[in-house]
Amino acid sequence: MNTYIHSVSLDPSKCTGCTTCMKHCPTEAIRVRNGCAEIDPERCIDCGECIRNCVNNAKKSVCNSFNEINKFKYKIALPAPALFAQFDNLDNIDYVLQGLLDIGFDDVFEVSKAAEIVSAYTRIYLQTEGIKKPVISTACPVITRLIGLRFPFLKDNLMPLLPPMEVAASMAREMTLRAHPELKSEDIGICFISPCPAKASYAKNGFGSYKSEVDLVVSMSEVYFLLINVMNRDKPLTLSTQAGRIGLSWAICGGEGSALLNDKILAADGINNVISVLDQIEDGNIPPIDFVELNACPGGCVGGVLTIENPYIAKNRLHTLRRYMPVSLNSMPEDEHFIPEKRFFTDYPKYQPLNRLSDNIGESMRLMAQIQQVRKSLPGIDCGSCGAPSCRAFAEDIVLGHADRNDCIIAYKDLFKKYLNDYQEDNGNESK
Repeated sequence: MNTYIHSVSLDPSKCTGCTTCMKHCPTEAIRVRNGCAEIDPERCIDCGECIRNCVNNAKKSVCNSFNEINKFKYKIALPAPALFAQFDNLDNIDYVLQGLLDIGFDDVFEVSKAAEIVSAYTRIYLQTEGIKKPVISTACPVITRLIGLRFPFLKDNLMPLLPPMEVAASMAREMTLRAHPELKSEDIGICFISPCPAKASYAKNGFGSYKSEVDLVVSMSEVYFLLINVMNRDKPLTLSTQAGRIGLSWAICGGEGSALLNDKILAADGINNVISVLDQIEDGNIPPIDFVELNACPGGCVGGVLTIENPYIAKNRLHTLRRYMPVSLNSMPEDEHFIPEKRFFTDYPKYQPLNRLSDNIGESMRLMAQIQQVRKSLPGIDCGSCGAPSCRAFAEDIVLGHADRNDCIIAYKDLFKKYLNDYQEDNGNESK
């Protein structure tokens, strides 16, 4: 039974069964049945590709409403670095930080600041003896779930450090409790402003036994429209950014890796490119590298489906913003050469294979043989007209009882032609 809480949902009233989302789903989690798409929660990784490609807006992300912050006495905003790339002609990040206060937050803790701290931790971690390389970043929740479902042999390659969102949430709560002893932890609402649905899923589900310290996840697009109504460049600023180029660069592909001062890194973006890289790592067909940064969204977090701006324009804006910023405002203390234990994951999510047919190996082999047999009888053109993304997936659906062989339009057409020819031959013989 699926216990993972997803942040990608489907509105059946808007779905036309066009199969576009099905063809773009990287884990074959979508089927089209009775003219409407269906999402398999066991396979979904909340990457948002169906949202990105649905022409009818039938897929949407399930996030918290901004107004939900009002149930907390003290409200803290955690803006993802990608937020600053959404605004045209922005020359000072402080205007955005001030805007967050003006729309109702009591404080702001930049995820960019936490990103610089995580970069410092990562540099130390990569020097640790005995770790399995290449180390794979856990900053993108889509990647960690994808590995848990499809690449079990790479689980030990995952970096066991908390991502910047979690470090920021933890530090923000600790600082607020010290500054306001009259508050209790439950009085503090920590709201992450997210560029993608996967971060919302992460906050709901945690990572293994770890439970997220983020209380709310709000769509970046919703916050954007609130901010543009209050941002005033003539108004005095009460906040100033506490991050530099390194933290801001985490919003784009390659930004995390560039902070490691290491030439043996690899960065890839786009879910199909990510899967290709993971396949190569698992097969051992990759040059010796120390660190792999993978981003499910094209361009990195600036390409998330909850953003406003085109990812390439957003990337250009970040380069402009970085021009006059210091390299970093956060680093490890000179006398500290270790990573605090509280910044580590205690365990990993369990492997839940996508293609397991049965818990019994004998039964699985029997079903696999049937699938291969059915697959040979199908046309092999992967047209998707049957409601499955490929002939291989359709064959599996048939064997498992989820589809009928007659759903194949090509096979049905050939069968119809055969009956028509037989009918014509019979009528021709009778006329003679």
